[in-house]
Amino acid sequence: MRYSPEALNAFVETVATGSFSAAARRLRKSQSTISTAIAHFEADLGFALFDRSARQPVLTSQGKQVLGYVQSILAASARLDELAVSLTAQTEARLAFVLSDTLHPDVLEDLMIQFDKRFPHTEFECLIGEDEDVVDLVQKERAQIGLIEARESYPTDIGVVRLPLQTRMAIYVAQAHPLVSQNVVERDELQGWRELRLNTYLEREPTLTAGPVWSAPNYLLLLSMAVQGFGWCELPVALVEEFSAAKTLTQLNVPGWPRSIAIDLLWNKRTPPGVAGSWLREFLQEKH
Repeated sequence: MRYSPEALNAFVETVATGSFSAAARRLRKSQSTISTAIAHFEADLGFALFDRSARQPVLTSQGKQVLGYVQSILAASARLDELAVSLTAQTEARLAFVLSDTLHPDVLEDLMIQFDKRFPHTEFECLIGEDEDVVDLVQKERAQIGLIEARESYPTDIGVVRLPLQTRMAIYVAQAHPLVSQNVVERDELQGWRELRLNTYLEREPTLTAGPVWSAPNYLLLLSMAVQGFGWCELPVALVEEFSAAKTLTQLNVPGWPRSIAIDLLWNKRTPPGVAGSWLREFLQEKH
């Protein structure tokens, strides 16, 4: 290919995020690497893709025309990589799977039983991660498959499919918490009490909170903190039912809660899953 995949990804990501610096963060590159890749791409094409006179880069008329072609090239390249993997039919010696605590424990148990039957000689590693940590582990090829709470967009090197699975989330406190005595708790009332919230290692941007906060990188640790009475917390209902013994947590009646969230399955387009990873993806796509 005349144009490097790195340059094409840098171009599409800059358009998607609105700046060279944001594209660099998403692709885990330095800003100078992104800027240089796009500059070389423009030199190869013979015209500018961005107007750099404004505070943020803006697509030129030529850039707008090029964008669709580049997106098609990247999509075709990803499909070719997946086809190559499927035709070689190679089963991975090791498969790392990073999953969220939002996945229902029964689904995980069934997955492991079926995986063991089909791939008894493949080393299977389960990692726990949430939000941006999942994306990072898949981008760095530390994990081949990842599960994450669904979002609108992902870096260009990440493949994604929306699963039919949904997870119910609710707000919980310890049985001795003062809020338990209320029949209905308005969302604004929660601000007067300590929140236990998810805070991943690679949080995209700081979240403004109106009240006191403690945080942890996964829901299971947050559940433990809630059981000990340290505050209120949004938790997966299935996780509470599985690990909160003797009903030590109480679900608050908050308008709009419980709520359902969708789950996305991720993989790295540069290194598509092999036979075992593809089976895992298909297994989860068939779960309802």
